[in-house]
Amino acid sequence: MTISSGHSALRIGRFSEAGRIYLVTTVVWNRAPLFRDHVTARMAARAIHSPKTWLNAECLAWVLMPDHWHGIIQLGEDADLSKTIGKMKSRVIRALRKTGRESPVWQRAFHDRALRKEDDLKAMARYVVANPIRAGLVRRVGDYPYWDAIWVGS
Repeated sequence: MTISSGHSALRIGRFSEAGRIYLVTTVVWNRAPLFRDHVTARMAARAIHSPKTWLNAECLAWVLMPDHWHGIIQLGEDADLSKTIGKMKSRVIRALRKTGRESPVWQRAFHDRALRKEDDLKAMARYVVANPIRAGLVRRVGDYPYWDAIWVGS
């Protein structure tokens, strides 16, 4: 057996299941803190938040950190996780290209974990959106502008 390295290793065993909920992480190219810039982060957040980004899936919760993104995604019928995340990445890239950005935005791969039915989904969402607190960026989730969850306001 050979050991795979890099982004290819992340795809091994990846399976997209309709209705399944996934915790996904994708990283900015070279881990650069691209989204530390508020204009860039705001443009990316708008693209991520757009319903057009998630046509056959639902983004239940997400947070855009300076150098990465976490999301909880539920796939719809005939949805493919790789294509869904690829679409999100490409919509962010297109939004940023309007500012003249030509350099890469995202690393090629992403990390995913299928959540089990017994996982507490709201607790996982709280964990995701509290990422800026753990990173020392803010003291309260509400002080960080680049996140959303379907439960907000309900």
